[in-house]
Amino acid sequence: MSRSDPVAGKASGWAASRISIAKRLFLSAAILSFAILFLAGALLTAVYRQAAERNFDERLNVYLRALITDIATASEADRAGPDELSDPQFALALSGWYWQITRLDGDQRQIRSSRSLFAARLPRLSDLGVPVGIGGARQGYAKGPDDRRLRIVERIVDAGDDGIYLVQVGATTAELESAIEQFEAYLTVTFTLLALALIASSALQLRYGLAPLRQLREGVAAIRRGEAESISGVYPLDLAPLAGELNLLIGANRAVVERARTQVGNLAHALKTPLSVVINEAALEPGPLSAKVAEQAAIMRDQVGYYLDRARAAVRAGMLTGSTEVEPVIRALLAAFEKIYADRALEFSLDAPSPIRFLGEKQDLEEMIGNLIDNAGKWARGSVNVTVAAETPDPDAERSFFHIVIDDDGLGLPADRREEAIARGRRLDETKPGSGLGLSIVVDLATMYGGGLTLDASPAGGLRAQLRLPSTQNPPEPTRS
Repeated sequence: MSRSDPVAGKASGWAASRISIAKRLFLSAAILSFAILFLAGALLTAVYRQAAERNFDERLNVYLRALITDIATASEADRAGPDELSDPQFALALSGWYWQITRLDGDQRQIRSSRSLFAARLPRLSDLGVPVGIGGARQGYAKGPDDRRLRIVERIVDAGDDGIYLVQVGATTAELESAIEQFEAYLTVTFTLLALALIASSALQLRYGLAPLRQLREGVAAIRRGEAESISGVYPLDLAPLAGELNLLIGANRAVVERARTQVGNLAHALKTPLSVVINEAALEPGPLSAKVAEQAAIMRDQVGYYLDRARAAVRAGMLTGSTEVEPVIRALLAAFEKIYADRALEFSLDAPSPIRFLGEKQDLEEMIGNLIDNAGKWARGSVNVTVAAETPDPDAERSFFHIVIDDDGLGLPADRREEAIARGRRLDETKPGSGLGLSIVVDLATMYGGGLTLDASPAGGLRAQLRLPSTQNPPEPTRS
């Protein structure tokens, strides 16, 4: 039989997604938290870089203004620039800190620079396309004498008749980049911890916030398993109306079921009584016509009984409540059949290692198992064995199932005749008592509950009947990542 649940699937009309609401909310919160923190980190890093560059430029501008002041106040002989600034790094060769003064007017340019430049020269930002900023100064990056990246500030100074000068101060960005990298490292650690804290708080909020939904789900599941008749408990204002509506729906379902049961019972009495009268009257008048009327009336009575039983079973199978302990029902049936087949000394045994509850009415379970054991008893030579076992849970299934396997040591049944055996009204051996409706009733009842019946060869040599029915055990939750 198929592992799907046709009754539940057709009735519900929905398909379960592997991604739960809690997981959707958790993943969206985690992704949004990381995205927001990443954007915030990038923005803060950019702001910090701009601030660090401004501070660095301010430091370079201090030296630039000192050079411009020296040009404005120095004598003609010393106007090309001071020997050195106060910072000793300008005196160390290729230290990364440089200044340079270039006279732009005249036939021959005069260049004077710090000792740290040695014989090299600073590139001009104007030649690199750096625009003039506020105050007439340029600020930008360029490669230095040893190919290190420099931050350079420069300004053109017009000293009137004393000449026009390009004053430049540059310094390596290693200190600047080190400060920015350190800031980024601290920011990454801080924001990572913050993200983990936000994710943990989101998980706690989801667990607390969705607890009423889990409680409502358990309440509905308890009703379906037959452990409760209504949803009880205290729910938030958002869910309390839903719980109330579900209770009203369950009550309306019970009312419909009771009315259907009453009408089916009335119909059974209304039809069986006239048919019994016809059969009795036909028996009073012997003859071919009376025999034919009695035969057809008996068939009609069997058919009416069959379809009325099927209607009752369909009503019971559609209910939201009802569960039955399996083992006691089977033991009671085996005890009864031991007495029925006492003249043949048949041995009936049961193997039920774990307690299982059938998700349905006791009467239906008795009818299904009783028909199967009775059929096995008719054909068995010496023994009938009944085994009950839970089916391996399927995470995708809406319900859990169990199997009842009935083996006999009779003659068995050829594979090509097993489908015929469960057809309604078919009797493969007219020498055996019965109407031929037993196995078909089992098939119909099992199908109504979402299960089924299969026939196969038994290891004992006879026929194996395997009945699959729903149990009250819930399927396991999918693994949550």
